[in-house]
Amino acid sequence: MKRITIISGHYGSGKSEISVNLAIQKKIDYLVDLDIINPYFRSRSLDTLLEKNNIHLVESTIKGMLGSDLPYVSGEGVVPFVNPSITAIYDLGGTENGARVLIQFLDRVKDINEIDFLCTVNIFRPETSDATKILQTISMYEAETQLKVTGLINNTNLMNETTEEDMINGEKILIEVSKKLNIPIKYTIIEENNKDYEYDFLGERLVLTRYIAKRWL
Repeated sequence: MKRITIISGHYGSGKSEISVNLAIQKKIDYLVDLDIINPYFRSRSLDTLLEKNNIHLVESTIKGMLGSDLPYVSGEGVVPFVNPSITAIYDLGGTENGARVLIQFLDRVKDINEIDFLCTVNIFRPETSDATKILQTISMYEAETQLKVTGLINNTNLMNETTEEDMINGEKILIEVSKKLNIPIKYTIIEENNKDYEYDFLGERLVLTRYIAKRWL
């Protein structure tokens, strides 16, 4: 895992849940919630959990007032880009406007090789149901952020109804995208109740705990 990981994906792709899981499992220093568009299912809702895991949360609400969203990102969001001793995950907004927020930090990037820009894909979401739509999504993120996507996250799921075959079908579609763009599948996300799958999925297997869903559903 690189020092800075930016996680993108359409609304409902699972990017925020993945951001939190990666931050906890990899013992990341900062989690920067850049989603100023969608008021639900965001990593900022888990401030207490993150604090317990020694993860510094950067977001845009007034302290102690989760619903007090403001259309900006705290200036602390730039710290991981200028301090090479800090590891960070950036949870990017899922729309064009959400992705555009990242641009404010790019002039502070010292080494582009320290950054992974990953696209989260669930083929059961209509916006990313086939290779053509996934490629269009990636093209949009690259245009809005002025960064190249460097890897894919296979988060094919129907929550508790997910089957191993579903995951394999998702991987087949992502392999097509991977070959077209010459980028790897970096992670395959496995639900906790499916962690005994025997198929050898591409990328690192990340067993997912649904922290955010438990809060909202």
